[in-house]
Amino acid sequence: MSRISSSSAACPSCVKRPAIVGRNFHESGELLHRHMHAQGFFALVLGGSYVEAGDTGRHRVEAGDVIVHQPFERHLDRFSAGGAAVLVLPLLDKWPDAALARVGDPDSIVRLAERDVVAASEALAGAMIEKPSRVEDWPDLLARDLLAEPGLALSYWAQRHGLHPGSLARGFGQEFGISPAAFRTAVRSRRAVRRIVSGVAPLCAIASEEGFADQAHMSRAIKHATGLSPRALRRRLAMERRPRRA
Repeated sequence: MSRISSSSAACPSCVKRPAIVGRNFHESGELLHRHMHAQGFFALVLGGSYVEAGDTGRHRVEAGDVIVHQPFERHLDRFSAGGAAVLVLPLLDKWPDAALARVGDPDSIVRLAERDVVAASEALAGAMIEKPSRVEDWPDLLARDLLAEPGLALSYWAQRHGLHPGSLARGFGQEFGISPAAFRTAVRSRRAVRRIVSGVAPLCAIASEEGFADQAHMSRAIKHATGLSPRALRRRLAMERRPRRA
């Protein structure tokens, strides 16, 4: 069991945190600034609640909810009064499409994890039911629209919703820890990373289809997001995506 303390970093876009497999406990009102986990994992909420704002949008979660974190995703977490207890399990070879899901019997996953975390991950992946994230305000709506269409013109979106571009950047940044333009790049990079590690498509084709100016532009964005070149990323995750049983 691990107790996680707040990060004090004021500009944590490059902070890397290990995903500590097992039960993690977070304090009331705790804030984890935007950070990145190199390894993919499931976060099954066992108690309490919190808000996570990251590369897949903003999710408000409570007991029984599951957030699926793919490798190299970045997010921040704001914990409610009372904190939260979270079971972290490794993400296995198949990456679920859902970013947020719900499971009917989290206690059975907890009991299984006490004996075998790989079996618990497999059981959780099979039991999850996708749960749509709520859209409560315009930052949620902008994140949703950029996830659906990264090429969306931000000035047009701001005008259509009666917002000044400066207000758009400030308001989104307060909730997500990055600007809308940086979020758009993160969306493109995440989509490209997923395609790079899950297939054999040429890198130049992925760059073009995901909206990068060229392959070099994509390579710089992915190196910034993951610390690895696209080719190194493909080699590394091909070897590491499935943990070995003891």
